[in-house]
Amino acid sequence: MFTGIVEGLGKIEALRPLPGGSRRIAVSTALPVGKLPLGASIAVNGVCLTVVARRTRRFEADVGPETLRVTTFGERRAGDRVHLERPLRMGDPLGGHLVAGHVDGVGRIEARRKHGDALELRISVPAELAPFLAPKGSVTVDGVSLTVNEVDRHVFAVMLIPHTLSATCLGERKTGDRVNIEADLVAKHVARLVKPHAR
Repeated sequence: MFTGIVEGLGKIEALRPLPGGSRRIAVSTALPVGKLPLGASIAVNGVCLTVVARRTRRFEADVGPETLRVTTFGERRAGDRVHLERPLRMGDPLGGHLVAGHVDGVGRIEARRKHGDALELRISVPAELAPFLAPKGSVTVDGVSLTVNEVDRHVFAVMLIPHTLSATCLGERKTGDRVNIEADLVAKHVARLVKPHAR
């Protein structure tokens, strides 16, 4: 479990194919990943991955075919910067919202608009994700916990404050770029419970 508060940035050093359609990703970072046990979870651009090798400032993880299919990992290349977050521990402050690291789908940046020193992004999502978005609700974009400001059918808007712009890569995203989206856990569970009773 994660919070969507990015701890640090990493750089993809290598991506190599594995048998069965998986890939092995190697990421360098200033985070103390050398202390993570093998088998530990780490969120990379909002995707929960399992550490299979690590040393002081580098770790490796395997990305399976399903993850490649439903996330942007199939588009990532060596040299790309990524958001990193280690798992939440009992007693840690919940600064963002509860994030599972299970990406629901891929969104597309439709527009960027500056508001002083802040930046608004308008992002479209697949139609099946739209019901889980609500104004003032939470959403995770490439692993970053954000507040939904506005929803217009399958497009939502978020505002990136200066701290978010400096601590993440979201300010570098361009119109047309694709991003990992995880809808709010509570919204998904409520929808699951009420769907059988909906007319």
